[in-house]
Amino acid sequence: MSRRHAPAADGPFGFDRWQSTGAWPPRIGRDSTTMKLNQLFADDDAVSPVIGVILMVAITVILAAVIATFVLGLGDQVSNTAPQASFSFEWDGPSGGDGPLTVTHDGGETIQAQNLYLRGDVGDNANSADDLDQTWDTDEYEGDVGGSSEVQAGMSIEIDGVGSDGEISLVWQSSAGDSSSTLKEWTGPDA
Repeated sequence: MSRRHAPAADGPFGFDRWQSTGAWPPRIGRDSTTMKLNQLFADDDAVSPVIGVILMVAITVILAAVIATFVLGLGDQVSNTAPQASFSFEWDGPSGGDGPLTVTHDGGETIQAQNLYLRGDVGDNANSADDLDQTWDTDEYEGDVGGSSEVQAGMSIEIDGVGSDGEISLVWQSSAGDSSSTLKEWTGPDA
């Protein structure tokens, strides 16, 4: 007696085919209608478009951020930052009296002299003809900086007649006048 029967319509899992061929076990999922494992790894049709879309979105976001920075004026603020420089004050006078105050650029960035201001109060003990709130390059201060000159490390100016109770600040102010920063402060011994 043979196990072969007349071919019938394939049912689920190919049992009808098994009966017709006599092969056991039936080869479930191995026919041409299922995906082959090698084909799954070799098929990269959708990879390029997906990566392309991701890159385009990233470029758009970066470009929008750069444009927004300059439109909102944040790009201008970067160039108006205070210089990084070190200054020192040296006062030579008696207690309760007045004397010269020397301001020296010790190191750091070179700064335009017209952007450096000396502000504050020379004190009640002062006998000064020098007017504060002047730029570093004014003729009223004795020093080695001329008009529209740059202040470099080692340069200094001297303010005559500053009292022992004086309080003076060295202030950097941008050329446009919209930003400023106090670089150094001096307070007299009797202040």
